[in-house]
Formats: sequence, C-alpha cells, structure tokens
Amino acid sequence: MGSWPALARPRGNITGLTFLGPELASKRLDLLKQALPNASRIAALYHPGAFSDRTVRDMLQTTEAAARTLAVELQLVEVQAPDELDRAFSTMTRERADALLVFASAMLFNERKQIVDLATKHRLPSMSNARKFAELGGLIAYGASLTDLQRRSAIYVDKILKGAKPADLPVEQPTKFGMVVNLKTARALGLTVPDKLLVAADEVIE
Repeated sequence: MGSWPALARPRGNITGLTFLGPELASKRLDLLKQALPNASRIAALYHPGAFSDRTVRDMLQTTEAAARTLAVELQLVEVQAPDELDRAFSTMTRERADALLVFASAMLFNERKQIVDLATKHRLPSMSNARKFAELGGLIAYGASLTDLQRRSAIYVDKILKGAKPADLPVEQPTKFGMVVNLKTARALGLTVPDKLLVAADEVIE
C-alpha cells in the first residue's frame, strides 16, 4: 500500500486497482467477532508468499492491532503449500481456536474447498475474503466486489490502449464491498448470527 500521493500519481509504468488487503483483514476480524462475541482465540490462516513482504507484514500488523482492540488472542498459522493445510488445522484444534480467519491469497483461494471442508471437520466458524468460501460452507465472507474490480480494470485497459500513460492514471481503491452469511452453516455449528449482521449482509445463504 502506498501513500495517497503515490496512489494519485503512481509514476513509472504501473497503475491499476488496489485490493485493500491490510484494511480489509482487520475489518473481517471485527465482523467475525461480532458474529461470535464469546470467541477469545481466533486462528488466522495466512500464506507468507501471497504478496510482497510489505503487504503481508502490514496485513499481519493491522490484524494483530485489531485483535488487541477486540480483546481476542490471534493465533497466526502459516502455510506455504496446500499439503500443509491438514497440519495447520490440527494445530488450530490443538491450541483451542474458537474460529478461523482466512487471509487473502491466490493459493488459499484455490484451496477453498479443502479449507472449508477442514473447517467443517474441526467445527471452526470461518471468515474469508471471497463469497465462494461462503457458498461452499464457510460462515461469512467479506471483501471487495471482484465483479466491480474486473469491470474497472477493463476500463483501464481501454484507456491505455487508446494512448493514456499508466503513470497518469491514479491507482484506484475498491468502492463496492459485499458480505455473505451462510445461515445453513451457522445452524450446523449451533450458532445464532446477530440480526445486525444479517441486515448488513448482501446475501444470506439459507
């Protein structure tokens, strides 16, 4: 994440759209705590190589700060490859995690079915960044609208093909976000999702 001036005038030959990784990671933790007010220990599954060292560090630090504010203990669980997921969930269970926060990562997204299946097996309510996790059985998903980002990316490509210089195009941040709550999963876990979250949700899976 750069500073606001850098986003407005990125310089060089790069522009595009940010995904607000650090900011949304802490927001997801807050929403998960709202859904599970009695949760005191939350496991955070992350892939260190998902983004630049700075972005991953910012995501971890921002989430750790949010955890302190929410008075929850954050259990960071690192995975480098899909074959480490079984071990990761065994660690969460052994250390008595109450819930699971899945950080943004292409690798973790590709392994979403395995992650949801393992969360179900270990009875861990989960929060992730993409609605497909919730569709598969995750409890909650919250993140920037990928459809909107793809549409806006196409606009950038069109401008550049018509002669615009990338350095003159500001890096834009997401403006549309969505939350999906899977009530079927909540019932299977014996959870009652607060009404304020259901009202705020863009989609509720029955």
